[in-house]
Amino acid sequence: MILELDRIDTFYGSSHVLQGVSLAVAEGEVVALLGRNGVGKTTTLRSVIGLTAPRAGSVRFQGQELRGLPPDAIARSGIAYVPDDHRIFPTLTAEENLDIARRLSPRRGAFGKAEVLELFPRLGDLLRHRGASLSGGERKMLAIGRALMAGPALLLLDEPSEGLAPLVVAHLTEVLERIRREGITILLADQNLRFCRRVCSRGYILEKGRVEHQGTMEAIWGDPAVVTKYLVV
Repeated sequence: MILELDRIDTFYGSSHVLQGVSLAVAEGEVVALLGRNGVGKTTTLRSVIGLTAPRAGSVRFQGQELRGLPPDAIARSGIAYVPDDHRIFPTLTAEENLDIARRLSPRRGAFGKAEVLELFPRLGDLLRHRGASLSGGERKMLAIGRALMAGPALLLLDEPSEGLAPLVVAHLTEVLERIRREGITILLADQNLRFCRRVCSRGYILEKGRVEHQGTMEAIWGDPAVVTKYLVV
């Protein structure tokens, strides 16, 4: 397994958000974290990257224990995180946002600037535009492209399909498949079950900070009781 979480407990102050969460992701997989808003999906991703460090349990990446390491060290080990608010640099151009990721990362992977622009042709027209002027969908493209420029082995995506038009979601589905084919493992958090069914092989369903169900995406999709209990808003 490239990523293993073993009974992690994560808090925000005194609020016990993740309670004994365990999951595993094999190299080359695309795996979904599913559940309604507020169940702990984002906190799980933040626990992996170290932005909200677990107080207990184990987070292992490629056999190395990550719990206790600072986020920059975790990123250098080969994990890239794209949060739901993108976190691009608004005063830098799109091209500068891409370049800074390559300059700061010690790793080299399958995606340089040319490959990112092949994935997201729209970015080619926006290279000289500042981040603040981009639309939400364009910022999402840029954020994913910037993460890929860092040469990750594992890509963490928070709500990648949220707020996107259906045609853009369809393109994102193709993009994630291309990323997977290039050998990058993906763990994503999303509420869009239809989207996750198209891009993910397996899923973990969170409820109140615990993993309540797991299985293949086809099995989850085909179980109306599970969908109604945990996923229908």
